Amino acid sequence: MKKAFTMAEVLITLGILGIVIVLTFPILMEGYKKQVIETRLARFYSVINQAITMSEVKNGDKKYWDINNNGWETDEDGNKDMSKPPKSLPWFNQYLKDFVKAARVDYENTTEGKVMLYFPDGSLVLISESSWIFYPEAKDYEVIESSVNGTDRNREVSGIKYFTFYFRPWDKSNKWLYGKGVEPYMNTGWDGTREMLLSDDIIGCKKTVTNERAYCTKLIQMNGWKFPKDYPLKL
Repeated sequence: MKKAFTMAEVLITLGILGIVIVLTFPILMEGYKKQVIETRLARFYSVINQAITMSEVKNGDKKYWDINNNGWETDEDGNKDMSKPPKSLPWFNQYLKDFVKAARVDYENTTEGKVMLYFPDGSLVLISESSWIFYPEAKDYEVIESSVNGTDRNREVSGIKYFTFYFRPWDKSNKWLYGKGVEPYMNTGWDGTREMLLSDDIIGCKKTVTNERAYCTKLIQMNGWKFPKDYPLKL
């Protein structure tokens, strides 16, 4: 006699496989998201700092570059003249435009007027004097900006959808940034420990903060641009 599976056995097996797939799919998806973010964070950090190094050949030591001022020029009445590009765009054109490969360059019609630099891999960075905001997925920026604004947005998506960098090579008051290129956000109050990156109530990499989770970027960099096992946020 030839032995074979019965219909009931086949259905039970398929049912078990279905349950396994349902249970493991979210884990696989989160792992994929992490890998994409890790890859794009590391690539951005490398590409933008290579561009700065090349620009120094033409523009001199970055410590002496002009400061990338926020905002807009004003008209005769002292009002913001948003009919012209923001102040940050000429800065970008002088120091970075010729040294970084971009899919598109634009700017925000907001108070700061940040330059929007789109990369070929689908990521985006918003450039201003106050901070550099990196979105591993540029499409997330459009969704987030159209739904949530201000500090509420920062609390909800920082360290998940976007990651904060800083470029202040001229700032002698900040030993973490002086003379450096684009670096993960580190203010003068950081004590250099991993513990503070996780515990700071204002900008720490934790679920609840009063501002945004700016320290998450440094936490990931310290782990070789990989999410640490104890990363406190769900992607």
